[in-house]
Amino acid sequence: MERGGPVAYHLALPTELQKIHDVFHVSMLRIYQSDPSHVISMEDIEIQPDMSCEEELVEILAREMKELRNKRVPLVKILWHSHSVEEATWEPEEAMRSQYPYLFSGKFRGRNLIRGEL
Repeated sequence: MERGGPVAYHLALPTELQKIHDVFHVSMLRIYQSDPSHVISMEDIEIQPDMSCEEELVEILAREMKELRNKRVPLVKILWHSHSVEEATWEPEEAMRSQYPYLFSGKFRGRNLIRGEL
């Protein structure tokens, strides 16, 4: 790690991450506390040539309506495979319906794939 300015640091990243910008603002850096749950087996992840990976949806945890200026956007909170509940993300319901239509069909509601209002 090398200081690049009063609030920026250059990080030495591994070659697998060469496409990621290596300058970070100090507010983004924290001392890492070791946690075995942060370790993911490389066999569990398939990395694409563009350094992306496809996540597998495990469960829809919650639903809420986001109020914008003149419209309401339905969101769903998604639990992803190999991630904890704390790492669940809010995604547009419309996008999740197009990618995972089976989760929104009536026949799967009883199988505990969808909780809450859905």
